[in-house]
Parts: sequence; structure tokens; C-alpha cells
Amino acid sequence: MSVSFRLAVRADVPAVVALLSDDTLGATREGADALESYFAAFDAMQAEGANHLVVGVGDGAVVASYQLTFITGLSLKATRRAQVESVRVAAPLRSAGIGALLMADAEARAREAGCGLIQLTTNRARSDAHRFYDRLGYEPSHLGYKKALG
Repeated sequence: MSVSFRLAVRADVPAVVALLSDDTLGATREGADALESYFAAFDAMQAEGANHLVVGVGDGAVVASYQLTFITGLSLKATRRAQVESVRVAAPLRSAGIGALLMADAEARAREAGCGLIQLTTNRARSDAHRFYDRLGYEPSHLGYKKALG
């Protein structure tokens, strides 16, 4: 299957939510029953300017997605970085090379935005994802922490 990547539009939100829900972890924390909150979040992302939702389209359907945020900061001699989040490929298409294309697209967009570093976090339970990122040359260089604020 040929997949092309583009910036998401509001009409893509339900398909992206379906991708986010379509795995063991996502099934417990996502839900199409709250689509209005996802639409509000998409609108906020659009307004931010440096926060992008990208979709992969194959055979006329959204089959992959990721979020890419550009961060300007002072560390590492003021290196601009790209943060990749919520990487998803439709379950029937996993292990077909689409994930590698998706990450190549993210890296190209990051370079185009002047980033010198691309980073991501992945849940400790996602061992298949860890092997995938290792194969692509990503290094598990940091230990991440999260704290719910609500």
C-alpha cells in the first residue's frame, strides 16, 4: 500500500481517535464518546502554530498518524527540537513498513523546521515499539517521568 502524509484537517479527528484507541493501552484511555473534547484539542493545536497532527493516507483512508511539536529552548546550545507523540499505524498494517515511512516523514518535517534533534517517549509496556525505534537509530538516552495534574 502506498501511503502519503499530510497535515490533518478537522474531519480527520474521528479516524485519528480510532487509531489511538486501537491498541491495548489506548483502549483503556481513549474513546470516541468524547469526540467534542478531541475536536477542541485539535482546534487548540491548530492555534498554537508549532503543534501539528499529521496523518498517513492510503487507499483514501487515514491509516497512520502522529503529533509533532516544535520546541525552542536554550539547552544543547539552543538546539531546536521536535517532539513526536502518539505514533499510530492501523493494526492490520503494522509491520508493513508504514511506521518507518511515518518516522521518516516526521524527521523531514523536523529538519525543515530547523530542528537539530528529534525526541519521543514511549510507554515502558510497548516492547515492540522499543525495538522499532531502536532499529531506526533512536537511542533510549533518558528516563521520562509523568505526573497527572488533575
